[in-house]
Amino acid sequence: MALDADRHEPVLLKASIEALRLKPGGTYIDATYGRGGHSAAILQNIGGGGRLLAFDKDEQACAHAGKTLGRDPRFSIRRASFTAMELLLTEEKMEAAVEGIIFDLGISSPQLAAGRGFGFNDESSLDMRMDTSRGITAGEWLNSAGKSEIARVLKDFGEERNAKRISALIADSRPLLTARQLADLVASVPGASVEKHPATRTFLALRLFINNELEELAEALGHARRLLCRGGRLAVISFHSLEDRIVKHFIRDHSQPRKAPPGLPVDDDYSNVTLRPVGRPVVPDAAEVARNPRARSARLRVAEKL
Repeated sequence: MALDADRHEPVLLKASIEALRLKPGGTYIDATYGRGGHSAAILQNIGGGGRLLAFDKDEQACAHAGKTLGRDPRFSIRRASFTAMELLLTEEKMEAAVEGIIFDLGISSPQLAAGRGFGFNDESSLDMRMDTSRGITAGEWLNSAGKSEIARVLKDFGEERNAKRISALIADSRPLLTARQLADLVASVPGASVEKHPATRTFLALRLFINNELEELAEALGHARRLLCRGGRLAVISFHSLEDRIVKHFIRDHSQPRKAPPGLPVDDDYSNVTLRPVGRPVVPDAAEVARNPRARSARLRVAEKL
């Protein structure tokens, strides 16, 4: 059955909206608009004087925002990476302190249906770019990179144990033209995973690498911390260990003092302590996973600005 290009159920919607502690008249940022599930819920809870600025690199997502929320004077969206939030917040003349920022990381259901090579059965070209107006495609890179470089990306960005075998097979089978071709190729590698689709880690690694997702996440979290007002909330939904590790370490590094070296007559350094973790990580319950299988690996972490 074909995917609905506009249907997308936000994961952990209720928990993430509650975590933001939305206030009437507050200023908020949806760093990953997707199909607007979180944006719509935020707008329902911030009253007539609130403001919401959303970001998305995907042209189709921004077009969707224009059609569904574009007439709301409290809402604006920019087609840009969330790494630009500090600069663009000023351009939007949103001068009030930001009360909350939400990141819903990863890929959306509409993007899987967009014919850009994100899906294992996609017969379209191997693109995998979130922003199709810039950068090299996954296919262009795979068909030109050396075996060792491909293996490094699969291992570092996908934690793929068969990275060397897969990279060798890719090099011997070029040119690769479609996502389906790549998925079938990876599935033929001896020792491929049987717990999930054998190409899951390969596709994840290529998507993260082509879109520079991990580096941009680390940078954007720093922007978010600076933008939040005292008591403002940061909520981040991640879908795999590499994303979650960055978020976990970021919150830890800004909520614990730097320990002084043992034996030296100096105090611990508290200058970096600007966040407070809020509760334990939240995961979907069985009912949400049954309703939306995409939710099974999701994890929500929340922090508050001190």
